[in-house]
Amino acid sequence: MGQLVLAAKVTHVPSLMLSEVPGSPLSAAREQAVSSLRELGRRARERGVTTFVVFDTHWLSNFGYHVNANARHRGSFTSHEAPHMIQDLRYDLPGDAALAKAIAGSAADADLNVIAHEVASLGLEYGTIVPMHYMNADGWAKVVSVASPLFTSLEESRILGAATRRAITASRERVAILASGSLSHRLWPNKKLGPEAWISVASEFNRQVDLRVLELWQSGRYREFLDMLPDYATKCNGEGGMADTIMLFAALGWYDYRGGAEQLCDYFPSSGSGQVNVEFHVEA
Repeated sequence: MGQLVLAAKVTHVPSLMLSEVPGSPLSAAREQAVSSLRELGRRARERGVTTFVVFDTHWLSNFGYHVNANARHRGSFTSHEAPHMIQDLRYDLPGDAALAKAIAGSAADADLNVIAHEVASLGLEYGTIVPMHYMNADGWAKVVSVASPLFTSLEESRILGAATRRAITASRERVAILASGSLSHRLWPNKKLGPEAWISVASEFNRQVDLRVLELWQSGRYREFLDMLPDYATKCNGEGGMADTIMLFAALGWYDYRGGAEQLCDYFPSSGSGQVNVEFHVEA
């Protein structure tokens, strides 16, 4: 019987990578975020995680739900979006084809069409690569990446999150689920992409709502958060419709989740969006 042993909402912003470049304007600026991702990786290893399942809001699909079921993820990634921040980032990670196919099968049992792909040329997106760079750099654990469809509903993403948990339970794996994406996601327009873009959220409304969300999580008021989530995703420019967060909470049990939320770094802006790393504790 498999087990979910770690669950977290994590950032994947490319400025994490830029902050590691000596002499860059962001040198060491993301130290807290980077160290907390590494801490999550340490916790995952300590708990015997065998597979990371990443709900990736940077793998955006126009046509339904998809899971990368490759037995090996290997490549060199340069971001088409921000090649000055992420270029030639090599990754070599084991996949988990069995669990990926089981997730798709569990979703099919719930009448949701999900395709698990074994296609060697299907690479990972940086919503998976960046967290794995810090949490699983030497490929000690397997990786399954799940796309976020653009034209879907909260209910469909909720079905997939619950299906993922069922597939985990039916497996032999010890799994960490990562919801990889921002909180609010309104970005600064091009003409404002100066130094201020790295230190401020593009909308004060979005910043205030993000901070309120973190308060709700830390006080265990998940029902209130879930009831506001449809409006939050829409009005605060949710990345990928906040599908990662929807799937995460569905996997945790939605309204039935009672675990604690541990914020591992300060809330921070990146290109106008709101970012954080939070572990949602699950029972052993």
